[in-house]
Amino acid sequence: MKTLDMSKKLFERYESQHRIYHYYGLLALYALAQTAYEAQDEEMLNKCKQMLAMYPHEIEHPRYNFENYEVGGNGKAWLVYKGLFDEERENIRIYAEKTMKAPVDSNGILCLPTQPEKGMIWIDVVTAVTPFMLYAGLALKEEKYIDFAAEQCFKMYDIFLDRTCGLLHQSKGFMSNPELVSHDHWSRGNGWGYLGLADLVEHLPVDSKHRKRAEKYFTDLSRALIKYQTEKGVWRQEIPCDYSWYESSGTGLIAYGLGIGLRTGLLDRETFETPFKKAIHGIVRYFINDDFSTNMCCSGCLCPGTGKEKGTIKAYLTEVWPCKDEPHSYGALMLALVEAHRNGITEVEK
Repeated sequence: MKTLDMSKKLFERYESQHRIYHYYGLLALYALAQTAYEAQDEEMLNKCKQMLAMYPHEIEHPRYNFENYEVGGNGKAWLVYKGLFDEERENIRIYAEKTMKAPVDSNGILCLPTQPEKGMIWIDVVTAVTPFMLYAGLALKEEKYIDFAAEQCFKMYDIFLDRTCGLLHQSKGFMSNPELVSHDHWSRGNGWGYLGLADLVEHLPVDSKHRKRAEKYFTDLSRALIKYQTEKGVWRQEIPCDYSWYESSGTGLIAYGLGIGLRTGLLDRETFETPFKKAIHGIVRYFINDDFSTNMCCSGCLCPGTGKEKGTIKAYLTEVWPCKDEPHSYGALMLALVEAHRNGITEVEK
């Protein structure tokens, strides 16, 4: 089956099972925009634009932590950057400005806006904000947006990096001691951070002052991630833990980043091509069923646990469970399949 067709089928399955809504719905629309663009499918592209055009004024919004979700998030900004959604340029500017004025912690990192005095931060925000601000800056020729995109990503990477293994933790400020960072090396959390770096290294101008640092952080995290890829080609919920369950959304996001690294030449093929191919094979074999339902996706997960166990590895393994047709799964797996196509894996065998 063609990889782009599989991505489209995943989106259709998502529509049949859930309202495409909230931040994970916007991730799937980001993936759908890229799928339609690569497939040169005008009907699919128009459908994506029609869905995104409902933002911000024609949809009942849930509570968001970041206002750029209200306008349609990364997918809309990417389409504007590609010159495919010019009528939304001013809306993107409005919400880029709002994002720059959102509450930050003492390090200047976007924090939980409902309790800004506590400075609660988490790596998921890299995917929420970095691509949006990057594409807004490129489309509108606003360097300050590009600076904001890169700086948010780099600051979070610096705080959450576990230098003993090269992987990322998820959060800070959510445990009983607000200075502590969660103990995890969560699959989707590493994927959230990796996606932001991947989009930076693909789209930053070649002469950008941020490029060298983006490339270093991206290649360092890439090397750390492939050390923990399982024999099945996928990654685990708690990445370094041999007894942890396989997790689909993190695997999809990691495969997306590896694909970008290979295409841009930042990742050498001798080292990274086989892990990338194994990841795509693992995704298709273990995480996507014949009816395009999805398997083994971690549900919502922000510093899980209570009391002394909050934010511990035990909590990441026992407080959340792998789910079928979980809304976080679709966009991540679709992005992986788009990158498979871009890297010449145009068909896969189910």
